Amino acid sequence: MATTRPGRGGAGGARRVNVWGGVPARVWRGAFLTAVAVDLGSLLIGFDLGHFVAKPLLMPLLAAWAAASGAPRLLVVALLFGWGGDVFLLLDADAAFLAGMGSFAVGHVCYLVLFGRRRASVPLGLGYAVVLVGAVALLWPDLPAELRIPVAGYSLLLAAMAYRASALGVLTGIGGALFLVSDTLIATDIAEWPQLPAPDLWVMATYVAAQYLLATGILGADRRAGQPPD
Repeated sequence: MATTRPGRGGAGGARRVNVWGGVPARVWRGAFLTAVAVDLGSLLIGFDLGHFVAKPLLMPLLAAWAAASGAPRLLVVALLFGWGGDVFLLLDADAAFLAGMGSFAVGHVCYLVLFGRRRASVPLGLGYAVVLVGAVALLWPDLPAELRIPVAGYSLLLAAMAYRASALGVLTGIGGALFLVSDTLIATDIAEWPQLPAPDLWVMATYVAAQYLLATGILGADRRAGQPPD
């Protein structure tokens, strides 16, 4: 919920302070960035407990910041489904992986609705199509048989989201691309391909940056358009 409080903007002036649950947006953002630092730092030094504590806090804090900043409700929903995916992927089981992928998929659908019918670059779309087909073709033989179809379907939805994100601006475009990179790194791990050093660090760094850029870009687009939160 956003409110307006008296400020020091001059005689009789007022400044707009976004709050949610009585907490200003900047506090939620600070808490989110702190959780990011703890999570990535824990992954860097191999402190598993720090990662297991910090990771489930990331998306709720980002969603709280978005809500306090006047975000559309659908953005908050998308981030919370991302939280669901984060929690499921903490569990080492195929069923949990599929549930997490399903939760992320719902979040991608929310993003697609938020992007609307804005035009995106056709050449960029062709580029994403080539990347999608190539990645699925290369990964297919090395994926567990029961995960091949779900991963292929999810990859199509993810690529569509990443492509459509570019229609809203540079920030969302980069966010969509980073989301694709993050999930591709997860897929290569499932396929047991060689991994970068500290692979979980790269997965989380690109994922957190993706969600933050998507949220920031959507908030900025709403403000430029003068649209009130729905």
